[in-house]
Amino acid sequence: MATSAIPGAIDALLTVLRAAPDLADVQVLDGPPVGDQSAQDYVAVGYQEGAEESVQMAQDFNAAGARTRDEDFDILCWIDTWTGDSDVSARRTRAFELLAVVEDAIRASGVSPTAPTLNGAVLWAHLTNASLRQANTTDGVRAVIAFSVSCRARI
Repeated sequence: MATSAIPGAIDALLTVLRAAPDLADVQVLDGPPVGDQSAQDYVAVGYQEGAEESVQMAQDFNAAGARTRDEDFDILCWIDTWTGDSDVSARRTRAFELLAVVEDAIRASGVSPTAPTLNGAVLWAHLTNASLRQANTTDGVRAVIAFSVSCRARI
């Protein structure tokens, strides 16, 4: 019996996002960036800069008899975009464009009817919250969005 659906859900979310045509030119990372991160746009799954955790989880019995459990969890994610210029509006717009692509990728569609279940890894998943950070850095303006994909699974 599985103890948690989290490992499979993270792998499935990565698969869904890497298959999204509008993310073809965007790095989709499993966890934190490592080494030289020169990509101008990336989405990290299971990572938020400054967060101590990658996923927040809670479980409870599904029904009497303790045969199955419901697991609710939030996969913390991170969108980062920069170009080296000073156009704050353009970076903010790009960050929200990427967030829209992520949200669309985990919604049901004709070509991806099982996306909201992360292709069967969970009962449901959806984007539930986000926060924008903007900064002027030595490399130009940077806009980032920390967001969560909330899931429910039965184990």
